[in-house]
Amino acid sequence: MRKLKFLVLTDHRGHCDQNSLYALTRQLAADERTAFVFVASRGDERNAAFFAGELTTSLFGLTAEEHFRFDASGNQFITSDDQLKYGETDVVWLRLPPPADRVLFAHLAAHAPATPPDEMPVIINDPAGILETGSKAFLHHFPGFTAPVRRMQSKLDVQGFAELHPIVLKPLQEYGGRGLVRIMDGKAEVGGAEFSLEEWLETAQQNIEAGYYLGMKYLKNVSRGDKRVLVVNGKIMGASLRLPAPGQWLCNVSQGGTSVPAETTPEEETMIAAVTSVLLEKGIVIFGADMLMDDDGKRVLSELNTNSIGGFLQAEAQTGRPVLQQTINGIYDYLNGRL
Repeated sequence: MRKLKFLVLTDHRGHCDQNSLYALTRQLAADERTAFVFVASRGDERNAAFFAGELTTSLFGLTAEEHFRFDASGNQFITSDDQLKYGETDVVWLRLPPPADRVLFAHLAAHAPATPPDEMPVIINDPAGILETGSKAFLHHFPGFTAPVRRMQSKLDVQGFAELHPIVLKPLQEYGGRGLVRIMDGKAEVGGAEFSLEEWLETAQQNIEAGYYLGMKYLKNVSRGDKRVLVVNGKIMGASLRLPAPGQWLCNVSQGGTSVPAETTPEEETMIAAVTSVLLEKGIVIFGADMLMDDDGKRVLSELNTNSIGGFLQAEAQTGRPVLQQTINGIYDYLNGRL
């Protein structure tokens, strides 16, 4: 196969030195199968027209090489005069932060090739796939692997589900533990504050009726952590266990949790294989699967992350395995079947 030209779309404004983008991009650029990797940022105002959906405009950015690293000033993006057009690449790698930009992704999906070869580049992950799978409601596709879940569309839905067992309400499009509501013993806990269920239902009625939440049974073993598994083209790259802070129930690191290395069990690997077969059909090559411990002591799927997955740099450091190169190999294995 000929050497491939990559375009990486990102937004440097929210980055830190732990962002996997830089290490992954360096690894991709150094690979002998790669012609070049051009990185363009939504944080560069010169790219505003493109990120608003005008895909024929030139993108400003830089060609990633061995020196490409996080720069808190962002100058490497905004001072470069290098330009590239979207259609001049073979592969577009979306590394934009969640939530998905629905306007841009809709434009990208409209230009994505249905059956390569095509004049338009292949996109990883497929933007239409991200929009579909990025909603927490997508968990309904895996009833044998999740805790009990139910879409909430009325106050009666919430009350009825909460009568069966304690529940957590998850905003469909949020991430990082934002907006979670725990309902138990007739009370609703939001961001550490507690309200009577009736009081909270009154304030949240509009969002509930708009279908804003997915309800999931609250699992009493949440203190045993949330296992994140990184998957590329069906292969597990690494796993970590995110533990909540003492006395808390949210496992997200951004909410005070801590992360430690972990391994996957045969049962979890069976779950990942089933999820992978569904996601690959939707163009989702890279994803993170989150698994909580259910009341019977088995891991169940609690969330799927398909938009700009991180943690690869940390997985390599924790496991001692060449996770970065294995990730690039997984991408090329997928592209070999597409191009």
